[in-house]
Order: sequence, then structure tokens, then C-alpha cells
Amino acid sequence: MTLEAIKYHKGELKILDQLLLPLESRYIQINCVEDGWHAIHSMQVRGAPAIAIVGCLSLAVELQRELPVEKKRLRREIEGKLNYLVSARPTAVNMKTAAEYLISLVNQLDQDERINSDEMKAKFIEAIEEMPKKDLADNQAIGEAGADAILARQENDGPVRILTHCNTGSLATSAYGTALGIVRSLFARDKIEHVYCTETRPYNQGARLTAYELVHEKIPSTLICDSTVATLMRTRRISAVVVGADRVAANGDTANKIGTYQIAVVAARHSVPLYVAAPLTTIDFSIATGKQIIIEERPEREMTHINNIRIAAPGIACWNPAFDLTPAELITGIVTEKGVFQPGELLDKLHGPVG
Repeated sequence: MTLEAIKYHKGELKILDQLLLPLESRYIQINCVEDGWHAIHSMQVRGAPAIAIVGCLSLAVELQRELPVEKKRLRREIEGKLNYLVSARPTAVNMKTAAEYLISLVNQLDQDERINSDEMKAKFIEAIEEMPKKDLADNQAIGEAGADAILARQENDGPVRILTHCNTGSLATSAYGTALGIVRSLFARDKIEHVYCTETRPYNQGARLTAYELVHEKIPSTLICDSTVATLMRTRRISAVVVGADRVAANGDTANKIGTYQIAVVAARHSVPLYVAAPLTTIDFSIATGKQIIIEERPEREMTHINNIRIAAPGIACWNPAFDLTPAELITGIVTEKGVFQPGELLDKLHGPVG
């Protein structure tokens, strides 16, 4: 059974505090948008799909606790709170995409004179509550499409060895996962020989979270240092690299956890295919290339301390970008719920010609 990182029931939201994993599994209560913003910003919840789901559900919870107000005021409050949630971690596009959709919805409901304020709120909350269900279905479709693509490249019918970076599983989505969803689908088909996961410094999402999920699922796996990737590919037969994405530009350039770019360079050097697993909500067709993606920079303390113990020399300057940009030409395929596409196909096959 996959981990349940997000627990929601009408008016109540709890999330698994990922800052405490893997040593402690503790759920925290999210009572309002402010709680949701802080959980996202502090990385108690992370992963682009999960950020959007928890952010929007925090709004649903708050709305269910508020007294009725007239429609136009409700619309203004909803729009303001959604824009506030987007600011928590701006590189991850899913929250922005969800906010744009929900703002459009609340404007439509506000303009419908047949709907009163209570009905407007109920319909709005219902739309948010559908988001985790759709995310799960999308993840399962991504898992199957990615597994098909990887197996189709194999010269024989044997099991595969996969390398993954950061965390893209149940802890980063509503359930199942994107890149780790592909691993799950391969494992369900008895096609996994071994999975290698990077530690993913400086926040160690691979060591703390992906390793936690792989052990939980009993998938044969090994943790490696980030600096071991090149040696791994030179000495072991790696079938494919699968990673997630926080934002994909229209041309296929992909922003993902810092370290993804160097893995892509090494994979190209060793002729190992690299797949980006991302729901359509992660593809930002409003930007032509990755050069337009703003890269979030995190506090230096994430580099200099582990469990409040300083590991770096005092006085040293730090640079801590949370993401890097992998050029489209290093990506074999982008795996979506609609299938697997080469980066250059995204516009024509998923969005249509621009202009």
C-alpha cells in the first residue's frame, strides 16, 4: 500500500510532515490558507503536484469554516488567497496553474445570477476536492506510459535498472507518484531489477523520502551519493533515468531539483535515456524556453547545517538554488498522462500552434 501523505475529509486536512521523515511519521493539521502557505514554504510538503493540492485544499478547509459572505466579496477573497499561495514556492508551476483555473471558475460562478453565495462556495469547494482524484488518475497513466516507453527500448525482455533523483512518489503527489510512479508500474510488472536513488543534497529528499518509499514498497534499491552518478553509469548497466519536473517550458526545457542537469549531461555521455515525468499541469505553455523560468534560491542554512548541527566552515559564502534547468536536447521523452512526447512535440501535440 502506498504512503498517504495527504489526508483530507470535508473540512479537515492533515499532511505528513516531511521534515521529520524518515525518523518520525507525524501528521500536522492545516486549518487555513496561512497554514498551507507555511507548510509549502517550509517544505513540510513539497513536490509540484502536492504543493498545488495542499495549497488548494487549505483554501477549501478555510472556506468551510468561514461565515457566509456576499458573492463579490467571496470572489475577491478567494482570488487574493490563491495568489498568496502561489508566492510560497514560485518555481513550481502547478500551484499557479491551479490558481488560474480556480480564479476563472470563481469568476464564472460570481457572474451566474442563478447561483447564490452558498451555492457558489459549495461548487468551488467541490472543484478543489476533485483535484486529488484527478492527480491520482494522471499519475497512474504516467506510470503506465513511462513503463511502456522504457521497456520498448530494451533489447531483451529482462528487468531494468533505473536511476532517479529527488522525490517524485506518494510524498510529492496525492498518491502513486510521477517518476516514482513509473518505477511502481515497472515493479508491478516484475520488470525492476534495481533502482538507484540519489541522496539529493542539500535537502536530502532522495535519502530521506525516496529511500523511505522504496523500502516501504519493498522495491530492490540502493542509495548513492549525488557525486556517484557518473561512476554508476560507467560501471553499471543503467536502463533509464526518470525524474520529475517543477516546470516545463513550451520547448521542453525542464526545471527540476538541483542536480538534474548534471545527471542529464552524464546520461547523454553514457547513452542512457532520460525521461521527465510530469502531468500536463506542469507544462507552462506561456513561456517559450526555460530561460524565462525564475529559479528559487533557498536559505544557506540548508547547506551549512544538518539537524541543527553545523557541517560547513563558519564564514563561508553559500549559493543554494533549489532547481536547475535541463535543456530539451538532453531529454529523451516527457511522460504525461496523455502519453510520451519528445520535447519538440509538446506545442503541436498537446497545446496546438501558438499565435
